[in-house]
Amino acid sequence: MADSHSADEPLLLNLTDAENENPPRSTFATALVKALVKWVLGIAMWLVLVFWVVLFFAFPSDAGTEFLDSWTSATTGSLYGITGSFFLLCSGPILVIVFLAIASLLVDEKKDLQLKMTSKYPRIRLRTFPILVDGPFGVASAAEFIGICLFVVFAIWAVYAYTMQNLNVLSELSLSSEGKWILMLMLTGLRFGSIGIYCLAFLFLPISRGSVLLSLIDIPFEQATRYHVWLGHLTMSFFTLHGLCYVIAWALEGQLLDEIMGWANEGIAILPGVISLLAGLLMWVTTLPLVRKKKFELFFYTHQLYVIFVIFLALHVGDFIFSIAAGGILLFVIDRFLRFCQSRRTVDVISATCLPGGSVELVFSKPANLRYTALSFVFLQIRELSCLQWHPFSVSSSPLAGRKHISVQVKVLGEWTANLKNRVLHMSSTEGENGLRSQSRSKITASVEGPYGHEIPYHLTYENLILVAGGSGISPFLAVLSDILHLTNQGKPCLTKNVLLIWAVRNSNELHLLSTLDIESICPNFSNKLDLDIRVYVTRESHPPLEEGNIDDGISTSVSPLLRGKGMSVLVGTGNRIWSGAYVISSVVGFAVLMALLDIFYINPLNIATWWYKGLLLVGCMLGSAIIFGGPVIYLWHRWEKRAVSVEEAEDGEKDDRPQQSEHFDTMQDSVVPKDRAVLWTTHYGARPNFEEIFTSVSERRGNVNIGVIVCGPATLQSSVAKQCRSQNLRRGALHPVFHYNSHSFDL
Repeated sequence: MADSHSADEPLLLNLTDAENENPPRSTFATALVKALVKWVLGIAMWLVLVFWVVLFFAFPSDAGTEFLDSWTSATTGSLYGITGSFFLLCSGPILVIVFLAIASLLVDEKKDLQLKMTSKYPRIRLRTFPILVDGPFGVASAAEFIGICLFVVFAIWAVYAYTMQNLNVLSELSLSSEGKWILMLMLTGLRFGSIGIYCLAFLFLPISRGSVLLSLIDIPFEQATRYHVWLGHLTMSFFTLHGLCYVIAWALEGQLLDEIMGWANEGIAILPGVISLLAGLLMWVTTLPLVRKKKFELFFYTHQLYVIFVIFLALHVGDFIFSIAAGGILLFVIDRFLRFCQSRRTVDVISATCLPGGSVELVFSKPANLRYTALSFVFLQIRELSCLQWHPFSVSSSPLAGRKHISVQVKVLGEWTANLKNRVLHMSSTEGENGLRSQSRSKITASVEGPYGHEIPYHLTYENLILVAGGSGISPFLAVLSDILHLTNQGKPCLTKNVLLIWAVRNSNELHLLSTLDIESICPNFSNKLDLDIRVYVTRESHPPLEEGNIDDGISTSVSPLLRGKGMSVLVGTGNRIWSGAYVISSVVGFAVLMALLDIFYINPLNIATWWYKGLLLVGCMLGSAIIFGGPVIYLWHRWEKRAVSVEEAEDGEKDDRPQQSEHFDTMQDSVVPKDRAVLWTTHYGARPNFEEIFTSVSERRGNVNIGVIVCGPATLQSSVAKQCRSQNLRRGALHPVFHYNSHSFDL
């Protein structure tokens, strides 16, 4: 099978061949043409993006108002009318960027890791240089800080510009003092609502998990989620002020109840706006950290009110105002339907293992052409536990460890994870009592969505790596270490030569998690090629256990109900770009077709002018475009996937590609120290890592190089590490390294 690897294989499997061959001139010409096309597409995307941002900045000004009036008067005579005018101007640019992004990703079907690996000169990068390390935004890089400043400046500018316009309107009217206050409140509320709509245009873009935009800029979904949270706070702040201003004004007029219950056919419908705002407020309140962390189920279920929020907002403002933000919402609907189709497949858990320290390892079957990286993550729904709850988990297996399986480690922290562990323990005891016959009756089935993550394994672009984990945050780093060890053992391109792993745990019974990685088995004699330094800090124990072999709070149990099972779908995550691009394009084109058919055969002939009803039709066209036009593409994609899997199974025959994590664990269960003493392993009890001392020592030892720092753990750990990265970079000398901060902590 080694000579049949194709584009369906993980990226790194083919790099050695490309590196060793001497490509002909035609290859260089093709690469040059691709680079030129990518450059042109990139410039085009930047120009459209700048136009889109400038447009929103211009809207609150008098010049922006005049431009909008001129634009609508010039384009309302088209088939789509004023709705098409607003949609083309405000939502069209982001759809154009998406089309260009699809083309760019198709041209660059394989991102060239080799080019990134050759960048050896240390330099500060905006995306990996932490500027903010504390406060409401958590850890924010320089690039993120620029984005935050842009939105803050926009909000301040919009409030100022609209306030000046309101004062000009009041100066031209002869009203009583009370009348001016009431009118000022209404005008201010109107302006706050407009700013909220502008922010809504960006709100759904980061939350589209399989978005081509996130793939293009190589920002994983768990990082983009933070942007959605920030935009959500900003959007709901303006919508809340919008509603509050009107409520106060109506109360002063003595018409509060009558106005709130109003549902006019012409103009704004008030009651749908009230319903939309209440749904938004419920979502907003449950996103607060105290609620989200302690009552995750409450946060998850109330967040499904986004459907009510969007639909009733469309009923409230009508079709042409809603079309200002419709582009981002349309992309989210398209992405959501694709994820729904993927998650409907039942995936068998081919291996379930209860590890010491309260963790459960689950192994899933996957097709060989499903690609992911060591820092990817998936969303899981266990059918036997709940048909509604979805939980994100980092992948703990390397893509090089097996072509047909993927594993995750689940830390028992709440009710759902505790029920999962109990079920695995029950399955193990049942198997022990009744033998293999129980396997057919007792198994775990799941729905898996993903994998999501970086397009390329960026951890392999650094010669020097510092991995900082807190508690269960060690899980993704097991995959990273396995990735590096497999590449080192196979002689594949791997820039990483020095790895420092810092792991802080509360109790020593968690140390066995690291022992699930059988270093010597993966890469014998690795010490000649890799410098691996592991430093463990047990914070709540002042000394080692009396009997090191008994530090575990339970016995490892394992159950493998299936030799082979139903594998994951490749519809989402790092799936086929041709199919995913065709799905997005067909859905967007289908939306335009449905809107045209509605105008030609329904709206224009019947002279329908009701704002709220046309807003409802607009939302219906969004859903219909994904189902009617995107659905057939998904079906064909699914058929192609089944055919590809059948071919792979025929080629592989009856070969069993199951992972052997359980055996690896059993062989190392007696000790938490690796058998290969070449690993520098130190365990500190009753202490926390002193990051200033550690980073200073690394800085003096490594010299003028790039050092990648990846953190997976609680917010306090991220803040401490980011603070040191910033401090070391700001005071670095000419012969000292640059620390590049990367966070892998998922906080939904």
